[in-house]
Amino acid sequence: MTGLLIEPAQKADLPGVLALYAQPEIDDGEVLPILEAEVIFARFARYPDYALYVAKDGDAIVGSFALLIMDNLGHLGAPSALVEDVVVDPARHGKGIGRQMMAFARRIAHQKGCYKLALSSNMKRDRAHAFYEGLGFERHGYSFLTHLTNDAENAA
Repeated sequence: MTGLLIEPAQKADLPGVLALYAQPEIDDGEVLPILEAEVIFARFARYPDYALYVAKDGDAIVGSFALLIMDNLGHLGAPSALVEDVVVDPARHGKGIGRQMMAFARRIAHQKGCYKLALSSNMKRDRAHAFYEGLGFERHGYSFLTHLTNDAENAA
């Protein structure tokens, strides 16, 4: 897709980003209220190198992702990059938007001297896995998580 602009998101972009998150494969219609999203978005500025990006086709927000560059003491101090919340308008899947967003993220990570660019994807998203592998991402190790919401044991 030509004419796609990828840039840091602005507060005014949040309704468009939240609409993309409402997809069944992402947040299944349950998204933050706009005022909560604005508060969280404002906190991004407290991180030294964390940004939400939007992909725009004209005025339409057609994709988004978050990119965090983390400093490390391991790996001889080389930073690492983490991509989160990758989403593309379902009506525009297969148009190269995701490919351009990941190339953009990869360029930033390279410019910042990162030794790796990592992301995670829900196990049920087979199409997304094939997409990432087609971009050269490799399945690496295991990803572990523990849900912390409503966890009385960790609240103490």
